[in-house]
Amino acid sequence: MFDYNRAFSRNLGWVTETEQQQLKHFKVAIAGLGGVGGEHLLTLCRLGVQRFSLADFDQFDVHNFNRQAGANIHTVDEDKLAVMARMAAEINPDAELTCFEQGVTAENVDAFLADADIYVDSLDFFALDARKLLFKRCEELGIPVVTAAPLGMGCAFLSFMPGKMSFEQYFCFENHSREEQLLRFLVGVSPAMLQRDYLVDDSRVNFREERGPSTAMAVKLCSGIAITNTLKILLKRGPVISAPYGIHFDAYRNKFTKTWRPFGNKGLLPRIMLFIARRIVLKK
Repeated sequence: MFDYNRAFSRNLGWVTETEQQQLKHFKVAIAGLGGVGGEHLLTLCRLGVQRFSLADFDQFDVHNFNRQAGANIHTVDEDKLAVMARMAAEINPDAELTCFEQGVTAENVDAFLADADIYVDSLDFFALDARKLLFKRCEELGIPVVTAAPLGMGCAFLSFMPGKMSFEQYFCFENHSREEQLLRFLVGVSPAMLQRDYLVDDSRVNFREERGPSTAMAVKLCSGIAITNTLKILLKRGPVISAPYGIHFDAYRNKFTKTWRPFGNKGLLPRIMLFIARRIVLKK
């Protein structure tokens, strides 16, 4: 029989017994259960978090095998949400999973975020509309957000805390085309661009076709960094880096940097980076 205290007893020492019981009762919302989302869910389950709001409308495919926790020969064409919910229940059969098979929309965003203590952003890089909707609603509801981008063989991390710089203030999407917004998201989430130097085939990156390369290593790093910060936020375990500050760790280059963009993408350096990105990525 499943026993919560025994299953997660090895967490103790890094968390107290009281904190472990607190983790049991927090509710985490995760939208997107592919690469980072699947890893986030399983890592949180192993941490002892037991209540989740989950959303994804996609199915697993062969091209997901290189990085997605739920992707294997037996799950091709299965709903990602169903597969990951099953894997979560195999870790903790007492897990409370509220599932949104149609993804997050303007009609269900409030239900998705109901009672959530934190939102862990796991949407696809190109899912801008859903991301803007969720971040805006989290800001309005005072829900903390963490997001970790798997870039190259590293992780770029940001959080958006209630009362501090907002998602829109940082990325400055308003009144720009979709292509420009994607560039602004890239430059904003990865201001250090540590991954750029070892991209060996840039033809694999195509913003117009909305595709790009990925690695399992980056996804794993993202989960470790994002969920560590999630723990700190939930348990109030000290300061968390939040926008306009961010961090980027690249395992390939063995390099860590802390970033600061006090004016978001309106600052001088981001505007220079955007100019360069337009020429390189969009060939403008």
